[in-house]
Amino acid sequence: MASITSAGVGSGLDLESIISATLSAENTPKLAAFAEKEETLQVELSSLGEVKSAMSKLQDTIEKLADIDNFNQRIANIKQPTSDDGDLISVTTTSKITPGDFNIEVVELAQGSRATSNAGLFTSTDDVVTASGGTLSFAAGDKSFDLTLDAGATLADLRDAINDSDDNFGVTANIINTGTESKLVLTSNVSGAGNDLVITNDTAELDNVSTLANDGVSAGGIAIAAGDEAKSAEIKVDGISIVSDTNTFKDAVQDMTIVAKRQSVDNETAKLSVEVDRDSVTKLVDEFIKNYNNLIGQIGFQTRVGKPLNGDSTIRSFDSQLVNALSTEITDAGPFTSIFDIGLGVDKDGYLEKSSLVRSLNEAMDENYDDIGKAFAGENGIAKQLESLLDNYVDSKGIMKQREDSLNSQLDDLEDDVINHEYRMESLEARLREQYAGLDVLLANMQSTQSYLSAQLSSLPGFTRSSS
Repeated sequence: MASITSAGVGSGLDLESIISATLSAENTPKLAAFAEKEETLQVELSSLGEVKSAMSKLQDTIEKLADIDNFNQRIANIKQPTSDDGDLISVTTTSKITPGDFNIEVVELAQGSRATSNAGLFTSTDDVVTASGGTLSFAAGDKSFDLTLDAGATLADLRDAINDSDDNFGVTANIINTGTESKLVLTSNVSGAGNDLVITNDTAELDNVSTLANDGVSAGGIAIAAGDEAKSAEIKVDGISIVSDTNTFKDAVQDMTIVAKRQSVDNETAKLSVEVDRDSVTKLVDEFIKNYNNLIGQIGFQTRVGKPLNGDSTIRSFDSQLVNALSTEITDAGPFTSIFDIGLGVDKDGYLEKSSLVRSLNEAMDENYDDIGKAFAGENGIAKQLESLLDNYVDSKGIMKQREDSLNSQLDDLEDDVINHEYRMESLEARLREQYAGLDVLLANMQSTQSYLSAQLSSLPGFTRSSS
């Protein structure tokens, strides 16, 4: 007899329901347990991520507080003279500059030289400047470049060659047409007295477009008029004259760079005040308070009853170390020995706040500004203590990363468990079907035999089928 492929077909029994119920009784509790464990791990991983994110934000702020340069910033406040001509100067400072007040006058701006071809040399831009070709050499100050012209080069060709040269240090060529002649105008951007543009050549054919003739003695056909010479810039700081080749004065006042923007009118001055950048320090302390409190809030939220980190030993340990680090005695910071001395405090819930119990932050900066930086960024300062703690937890191989790796590993193991369970369920189903298939065939055979015997008996003489 052929084998049975669908359970219960041979016997007429609902064996498919029996198999399905058996598999469900085995599978459903396991899947529910897997889902519950995955949810628990994912929620714990998410909670750790929230706390770690808050730690990272605080770490970023602590790194800035641990950098003493952030407490040595200087700001330059400039009161420009009243004028429609724009600002007189601009200023940048370094952290080393000593605070002070200065009056700055711009006596003269720097300029590069301007050379123009003499009258009557060229009637149009098509005039040939060299019949056989040659080389012009341009120099101003310590800069120079050479330019080779082809035979038959015109005035227009010369202009284009100068402007297009990759070696050009800053010479601009233009042609002015007066109606009766064309004049070549060359402007150098090299400023500073004595840095006039000098043009020499290797052939007398090019004397008309040089400032010095080929003989090395005579003047060429291009000259620098009075007033068009290269000039140095000059400023006065509190009446003291200072000269520069450019409009930028580096260290005219030590550790300060002054840029002259325009010339003073009627000896007008810009009033410059350099002072410590207290606002940036205040903002940094405010950022510290904000991110510290954000971390405390996250720890409190994620460890409350019913949350996955409730009673978590890692977080409890960190919280304890955080409080201890904040309470550590500050040394080598003048009169400041604790956070209370610099205008900070902790409320009853553990949140950081500005406090004037000993003195306010502004009072601390008024009295001992330099020691504020030491209180945070000094070797035994607050930031240094917290920096070490946070690095231990947040860095790429820190404690929080280890916890995350552990949870992710458990999730991977859980995924393997689910796969193994699915395999076991497939095997169980195969065994059940094999067992019930045998039963199904046996019952089918028995029913077939019964039907056969009933048919044979009913054909015998005198056999009477009993009525039901």
